[in-house]
Amino acid sequence: MKPLDPRLLRLSRTARGFVLAAAGTGAVRTTATIGIAWGIAAAVTQVVDAVRSGQVPTTFGGTLALLGAAFLLRAVAAWATDDLAARAGARVKSELRAAVLRRAADRGPGWLAGRSSAGFATTLGPGLDALDAYFGRYLPQLALTAVATPVLLVAIALGDLTSAIVIVCAMPVIPVFMILIGLATQTLQRRQADALARLGGAFTEAVEGLATLKVFGRARRQVSRIGRVTDEYRRGTLGVLRLSFVSGFALELAASLSVALVAVSIGIRLVDGSLGLGAALFVLVLAPEAFAPLRQVGADFHAAQDGVEASRTVLDVLDDPQRDTSDASAPAARSADDAAADALVLRGLTVHRPDVVVGPVDLTAPVGTVVAVAGPSGSGKSSLLAALRGVLPHDGTVVVPGAAGTPVTERTTWVDQRPRLVRGTVAENVALSATPDVERVRTALGAVGLGLEPGLPVGSGGTGLSGGQAQRVAVARGLYRAAARRTPLVLLDEPTSALDAESESLVVAAARRLADDGAVVVVASHRRAVIAAADVVATVDPSGAVTIRTARVVSA
Repeated sequence: MKPLDPRLLRLSRTARGFVLAAAGTGAVRTTATIGIAWGIAAAVTQVVDAVRSGQVPTTFGGTLALLGAAFLLRAVAAWATDDLAARAGARVKSELRAAVLRRAADRGPGWLAGRSSAGFATTLGPGLDALDAYFGRYLPQLALTAVATPVLLVAIALGDLTSAIVIVCAMPVIPVFMILIGLATQTLQRRQADALARLGGAFTEAVEGLATLKVFGRARRQVSRIGRVTDEYRRGTLGVLRLSFVSGFALELAASLSVALVAVSIGIRLVDGSLGLGAALFVLVLAPEAFAPLRQVGADFHAAQDGVEASRTVLDVLDDPQRDTSDASAPAARSADDAAADALVLRGLTVHRPDVVVGPVDLTAPVGTVVAVAGPSGSGKSSLLAALRGVLPHDGTVVVPGAAGTPVTERTTWVDQRPRLVRGTVAENVALSATPDVERVRTALGAVGLGLEPGLPVGSGGTGLSGGQAQRVAVARGLYRAAARRTPLVLLDEPTSALDAESESLVVAAARRLADDGAVVVVASHRRAVIAAADVVATVDPSGAVTIRTARVVSA
């Protein structure tokens, strides 16, 4: 395990700035430490001289003032380091989470499907929260060690060269212990990270399937299952703590023996008169400080390993050489950014799924067209919509209508077949904003026949709403975006699957109004009312073949 992963500095400007700031505060702390050592040595020497001569030296007051100022400076530097660490830890976690979520959005659902959603969420949540120890303790101590150790060795050498040589010879013992302990803990820490991901996965699966488990009377068994995984994680955590305590004892023992060698050497030379009292006290005070940063960085390294392991997982995701699906998709998604178009044009669009090849599709749909993608469940309707959005790799050409130079994502409104509502108000869910346009929200809700108050609170996953209400809120979200952004392509994935006939007719009418306002509306559905209202019907059969049927001609 590297002491400091260079990828973290490359991907986070906050981390780079914090390391430099921590080095600066470390230099101030080191200067204050040297001042404290000099002040203690001078004060004791002056007291001894005062006892011998019977008179307090006139410089004694200034020495005490310098000693007090050095203590104050060290305390301020330590506070500044802690404050910087807390701020940097919060910002770096936010930067890494945002970067990973952007990368996941760019690579699309195909990339996410190959990963454990619970493990992914655990890494981004409590996993990265463990970076607090990394930034709060380990990195500041690492910067302090890099600055303080050579400066203190030089200061000790100026006071007594022999003691400096003894310290230099004894100091490599601590890194050797650190390396040996690090090799022993690396596997254990990775095992703990995997156990945390398993625990998160088990809990998420139990919560998601709780309704089904209760129906079949299997809910109580999940308690013992989660209990076993939790107990495994608890035992692993105790093992990590046990090893951390042992490693701390080993480092303390090595540092104590090294300081003892220096003290014995100084004591012998004090007795024979070859070393002065002031120099001896100065070196004795600084000797433990020379070993302390190196010893403490080893202990903090083990305390921060959970965060190090989580950041390694996140950095591996960000450094994954796999191309983004948006870039790997058809040349059409890129060419659509370079030219204006007033129609959705598909030429040989083919989506390769593990079980079936969907396509090819050849279609030209001018603005004002409603296209229905019909077919049984699992035939590939959603895959075709994902290809149109540019988030699923495909062959062929896709030209998205809209202004030249505008990214495909800015030209498109998409409504998923799952509502994916979040905790907040109805208005916040419709606008996907903390500051929604309430009147526009009311218009979107009214278009789908919902009389809900925009300020009505909604729980995570749509708790508090029925399935049909949640689906219509999701459709209203699409209407809100299409009206606000004037997107020329609107994709609706099974927007009426949970609705009755009356509500379905309102959604179909809303889709028709979007088309009449200058958009191409593509609706994936197996409902007859939706298919009957379409201008063009693309039917996907279970073999993946697509048949195009024109119900009515729309003039461009």
